[in-house]
Amino acid sequence: MTYPDINPVAFDLGFVQVYWYGLMYLLAFLSAYLLANYRSKNLDHWNKQQIEDLIFYGAIGAVVGGRLGYMLFYNLSTFLNDPLSIFSIQGGGMSFHGGFLGVLFAMYLFNRKYGKTFFTTMDFVAPLVPLGLGFGRIGNFINGELWGGVTNSSLGVYIKSEGVSRYPSQLYEAFLEGFVLFAILWMVSNKPRPSMTISSLFLIFYGLFRFIIEFVRMPDAHIGYLAFGWLTMGQVLTLPMIMLGIYLLNKAYEKK
Repeated sequence: MTYPDINPVAFDLGFVQVYWYGLMYLLAFLSAYLLANYRSKNLDHWNKQQIEDLIFYGAIGAVVGGRLGYMLFYNLSTFLNDPLSIFSIQGGGMSFHGGFLGVLFAMYLFNRKYGKTFFTTMDFVAPLVPLGLGFGRIGNFINGELWGGVTNSSLGVYIKSEGVSRYPSQLYEAFLEGFVLFAILWMVSNKPRPSMTISSLFLIFYGLFRFIIEFVRMPDAHIGYLAFGWLTMGQVLTLPMIMLGIYLLNKAYEKK
């Protein structure tokens, strides 16, 4: 397959340019809203106003946390030299781990407003997230960023501008962290589970999928590998998620 070299601008209205990356975020929040409304039909303690606020809080947390996390975890020197660069998101530059922390803080504020417990909300939210992650990775592919390593395998994508084939790690992540993770969480959440179960499974499976794909995904050039010639920042940030997920899953079934 040859990379189609897609224009990152989806369409130009003259007074504003609409980027594919932004459209992927719009699809992410729209899918979360539709799924939340569907899930809430069988739950008495969720109403339309709460769903709308949930998506609003989550969207703000994801965008602000994602951008701030990217600048702090992956591009600190640029941020220190030019703090206003934090607003330049048209071409990408978002961190899942930063967005994850941003959503956690947003859900804390949401719970304070509606008097819900933390894991009541997070178990409800977890299945809404993966499709959005998948759309975001498709946005990375369109932008031609976050490529995997060079390969001669038929699984590679030929990039004309570089004259080499690379693993499309963005598409691997879209498939595993997006659609496979969604299928797992959606099926598990269709039946009553102990509190923390869905949240813990999100942490475990996202962490495992991300950790594995990092072996073929190239690290940010200005960071490189952190150790052993293979350990990446993404793996370092993901390991605590896996460990926390295993701990929470064990606690969930201990309580049961």
